[in-house]
Amino acid sequence: MTLNDCPPGTLCTVIDVLAPKDGHRHRLMELGLVPGTDLRVVRRAPFGDPLVIHVRGVQLGIRRKDARFIQVETERRP
Repeated sequence: MTLNDCPPGTLCTVIDVLAPKDGHRHRLMELGLVPGTDLRVVRRAPFGDPLVIHVRGVQLGIRRKDARFIQVETERRP
């Protein structure tokens, strides 16, 4: 599942960043989106772009086209 697939309120963990260019991947990872990082989807702006997430104590706006490169696993509830 990608970050782009997650609705607001979803808690998830980054599994991988699969951007096609190393520079793009590196930039997303500089923002704190590295494997093992927990995050929460806060909201989507009108028309779905950008996606606002809470990661490492800050809120970030991520474009949908970038969010599709971020593989996540959602938190499972017992």
